[in-house]
Parts: sequence; C-alpha cells; structure tokens
Amino acid sequence: MRGTDKLLEEVEGRALLRRQAEEALQVADHVAVALPAHDHPRVRAIQGLPVQVVEVPDAHLGMSSALRRGVAMLPRGIDAVLVLPADMPELTAPDLAAVIAGFRAVPRPTLQQATAADGTPGHPVLFPADCFPALLNLSGDQGARRVLDANAHRLRHVALPGSRAVTDLDTPEAWQAWRDRNQAPCAAE
Repeated sequence: MRGTDKLLEEVEGRALLRRQAEEALQVADHVAVALPAHDHPRVRAIQGLPVQVVEVPDAHLGMSSALRRGVAMLPRGIDAVLVLPADMPELTAPDLAAVIAGFRAVPRPTLQQATAADGTPGHPVLFPADCFPALLNLSGDQGARRVLDANAHRLRHVALPGSRAVTDLDTPEAWQAWRDRNQAPCAAE
C-alpha cells in the first residue's frame, strides 16, 4: 500500500477494520481482532468495540501467526472459529451469518468456506473446534490451506453473491478501481 494501511481505508464512513469488526459482532458470540501490538495505530479504529485484541508481534512471519494466536486465546466452549480477513470490504454480516448457518445446519462438524457466485473459493472460512489443534500447529504464510486440504472430505461451500468472497484489496490501484466500480452514479437533473 506504499505507506498507507489498507485496514484503515474508509469504507461506508468507517475504517475498514472497524467495519469488519462491527459486521462480525452482529453475528458472532465472540470477536477477536489480531493486531501487531496493543499500541498499534489500528487499535484506535476498533476503540470502544467489545472485541478481544489478540497481539501478534510475529505477524510479519505470515498469516499463520495470527491464526495460531487467535485460536490459542479463544474462550473455552467455543465450538468453531470463523476466519474473516479484515481486508475484504464487500463481506457483510448476512454473508458471515450464511457461513455460520451452513455449519449449524449439519449434525456433524464440517468446515465451511465462502465462495464467489461462480464457485471460486474465498473467505470467510469456518473451522470446527476439532480443527483447533491443527490450526495451532500452522506455520508460514499459507494461512490454513493445509487444514482445509486435510479436511476436504468434510468441507462445504457457501456461495455468496457476486465476488464479495474473493474481493481482497492490497494496493492503492486496487482500492481506486474498487471505489470507481462502487461509486453511485450521479442522478440526472
């Protein structure tokens, strides 16, 4: 992002990180936000929200660091964890609820992965509690791909509208293109 923080980009009048946390709070019993440190500038974006801040000082080592720390700090009795990357500005509370509903609809623990309308796998991804030990052993920047692959036989997909499950903005150009696409047309006089 050439010096700017994509999670502090404004979406719907809020920092993206705050927006995503607020969307998650609408559907989840517990929301944890992984941040590099408790005094990181991103903390201001979620100030006042009832979320657990999970410090991940080794986040530069890859996405698995945040997953390991987040899972390790979950309260007892949690039956699943929904992994929601904060840099996906099109995901909404109803999208998260659809993934959770997919998990609740099956009598045995399954993994749930959101897809774009065309079937392209994306986020969020829900892991049942029996996957927590595998998540705690992740390393590198592959995220939880290894856990998904090892559990492919019980992975269920939840199609979300359009491309919201795969819209991930990592560059200023991607942000500008996204804003241009989502700009409301001016009304004719």
